[in-house]
Amino acid sequence: MNNENVRFLKPLLRGLPIIVLAMIISVLAIKKYLNYVTPMYESTAKLKLADTQEGVPSANLFKDFDVFASANKISTEIEVLKSSSLIEKTLKKLSFSTEIYRKGKMQSVELFNDSPIKAEATIADKKNFDKKFSLNILSSANYILTTSDSPKELKGVFGIPTNIEGGKILITKNEEYLLSKPNAKIIDHYELVFLSREKLLEKVNKNLDIVAVDKDVPVIRINFKSNVPAKASLLVNTLAETYIEDYIENKYRAANTTVDFLKGEIGQANNKLSETENRIENYRNKENIINIPQETETDLRKIAQLKIQQSNLKMNLDAIKNLNSYITEGKDNYLDLATNFEAFNDLLSTEIVKNMKQLQAEKKELLLTYTPEHEKVKIIDTKIKDLTDYQTESIKNTQKNLQIKYNDIERDIQTAESAFIGLPEKEKLLNIMNREFNLYEKNYNFLNEKRIDAEIAKAAKISFHKIISRGELPQEPVSPMRSIIIIVTAIMSMVASIFLIYAVHFAKAKVNDISIIEKNSSIPIAFTTPFIKKKEKIMHHFLENVLEMELKEIIKDKKQICITSYDKAQQHAFHAKNIIRALQLQSRKVLLVDAAGVLSNSEGDHYINLSAEENLRLTAREVRDLIDEKMKECDICVINNQAIKQGKLPLLFMNISDQNLFILDSRKTAVKNIINIELLKDEYKLSNLWFVLNKEGYNPSLITTIKGIINKYKS
Repeated sequence: MNNENVRFLKPLLRGLPIIVLAMIISVLAIKKYLNYVTPMYESTAKLKLADTQEGVPSANLFKDFDVFASANKISTEIEVLKSSSLIEKTLKKLSFSTEIYRKGKMQSVELFNDSPIKAEATIADKKNFDKKFSLNILSSANYILTTSDSPKELKGVFGIPTNIEGGKILITKNEEYLLSKPNAKIIDHYELVFLSREKLLEKVNKNLDIVAVDKDVPVIRINFKSNVPAKASLLVNTLAETYIEDYIENKYRAANTTVDFLKGEIGQANNKLSETENRIENYRNKENIINIPQETETDLRKIAQLKIQQSNLKMNLDAIKNLNSYITEGKDNYLDLATNFEAFNDLLSTEIVKNMKQLQAEKKELLLTYTPEHEKVKIIDTKIKDLTDYQTESIKNTQKNLQIKYNDIERDIQTAESAFIGLPEKEKLLNIMNREFNLYEKNYNFLNEKRIDAEIAKAAKISFHKIISRGELPQEPVSPMRSIIIIVTAIMSMVASIFLIYAVHFAKAKVNDISIIEKNSSIPIAFTTPFIKKKEKIMHHFLENVLEMELKEIIKDKKQICITSYDKAQQHAFHAKNIIRALQLQSRKVLLVDAAGVLSNSEGDHYINLSAEENLRLTAREVRDLIDEKMKECDICVINNQAIKQGKLPLLFMNISDQNLFILDSRKTAVKNIINIELLKDEYKLSNLWFVLNKEGYNPSLITTIKGIINKYKS
């Protein structure tokens, strides 16, 4: 992955000078352009709208002050500020309708307050509006005035109106400016424009932006852009002031109308309030009502207490009834009963039960000695019976007593509840009358409060709208943004140059490295040759390459090796010459067959020149026999072939060779040629074909490439 990234970045590194040069040229060009662009200045004023709920802080007297004015919704107030009527009121206070420019060779600059002259016009013909008047001041007293649609020159004098077609123009000196700047130049070329109402509004609306700071915050931001800094701050401040003045005027008229209206309404509300008070008083006297809620609460508390007592008695009564029923059913065997005295648990009953159990125990002891008919036994039975009868009668009396109490409480509850009969209707009628009274009372109080507020508003001409931030005189232009434009231009030029570099790189599509060969072909790579800067290192590299080929069994005794390239024979002559020398250094006798005619007979031990045109007449068998004849005296044959593009003869030598080395140059060979070689291999059945990549990893800088081109051109 890292190698792939490095390979992808190589064109970028090589084209770095182009990128730097493009950025420098674009930055210089944009700086030159920005010098002639008219700068725009922006000023901002912030306006806080009145809060209709609270008014100003700590001023409860003014609460709900503007309730009768139109709702101060932010969006509504923004539209009011944008309205033509309000902007026209603002412009009447400003001298924006007359524009004075100082003409230069490349551009004109508006002067506004920095103008040494003043211009006023009385225009009867509308065609003179929005027209450019050229003013050429000749001296401190005289000037020449011309119009854009007429070549006629009008001579004038400062302080005296000059008649034009459809109006008059008065040019005077700006004494205040000239006194503040004695060295100011007045003799110059100027341009005057008297703007019409429509044009002036159009220019203002174009550069005016009124927005809310936030949808939930009643603060409006007024922005205005102008090529004159003073105009920007003047307009936003004057517009905010005019808005507040207009608001006060409208509020005063509304308050005056409101006071008159409220006086009539308060009188009617007072009469209705008195009638309702009398009606409530008569009803209370008639029904003997003092305070229904208190009376009802007392009765309800009493009934609740009685019902609690009734519930307790009910539980005790039910328990004693169950006990009485249980004893009555088992009275014949009373001693065998196991009664529950939870509801009948006085001390006397407890003592009687203890005595009964004691007598029962004594009887059992006597029966061990005596018979049941014995006198002592009968006496104990009599005692037990007396206690049993007493206990049974006591339970019955307790039940009767509880029942009487329960019945008395039931009657008391019914008597207390009878007091609520008819109460809802009384309460409903009284509530209706009280509600009507409260309504009239609230209305009466509200109208009086509003009358006081309206009278205050009528007397106090103040506004809760407030300018919280006035527009400052801008010192720096907001457009063009020089730094941002320069940075963006530099970035865009960088991106464009990078795009161009990669576009050229991919358009050229050269064999830059081994990976491209492997992606586009199945032909193996014999070896690669780096870009060798030092000549003394050349033979070292080729000796290693020859050794590598021997290990791969490309080099064998009495075999032919054909060296070929695609475009020109010179592209592989370097490899052919140095491979022959490396083989000779290994004490091999080399037969050089020069089919390209670019090597001399001194390169090999034996030499055959087959570069002539007449060699096309030879058959493949004749060429092979010629080479075999010479090979008797040599160890190996190296064929320096022609380039593939030169014709069909190179294919002959490649076909008869035992091994074929095809030289690819990383800076010159196109990728498409690899595919073409692959097709040639299949079509002509070229066996034992190997690629050799020349100048592997060589990525010369642009400066180096340019120098090489220049040196080549000189030579």
